[in-house]
Amino acid sequence: MKDKTIDYVLRTTWLSVQKMYNEEAAKFESTMATGFALLNIDPEKGTPSTALGPKMGMEATSLSRILKNMEVSGLIERKSNPNDGRSVLIHLTEFGREKRAYSREKVLTFNDTIKDNVCPEKLNSFYEVAELINDMVTNKKIYNQNNDK
Repeated sequence: MKDKTIDYVLRTTWLSVQKMYNEEAAKFESTMATGFALLNIDPEKGTPSTALGPKMGMEATSLSRILKNMEVSGLIERKSNPNDGRSVLIHLTEFGREKRAYSREKVLTFNDTIKDNVCPEKLNSFYEVAELINDMVTNKKIYNQNNDK
């Protein structure tokens, strides 16, 4: 893959991971996006709906569709925030907690398998490069919008 562009490697790698997770989730009538949402909802206190999108790196419209499907499936319930009557907390149902545990198990299995097959030095380099790329993109160090013509 060394002759491929960095963005190509990132994209194709992520797509294969996404496909793997979706195949696993489909065995339990779920999706990767649902599993990701379950893992980002605080199982004890719930999570404000407004905080969930940024936490997951998702747009509000995409997230609202996922949450609606999760509510219909009985994975979550929406409750008024006792500290702020204007906001809503997303809480896991008992069924949602079960699916969350399953999602967590799958993520940890993936993580452990990678760690078992990649030496720590290479894994640390991967994290460093990913962090650097993320920082450069987030802080507009690649395409400075003020200097682009």
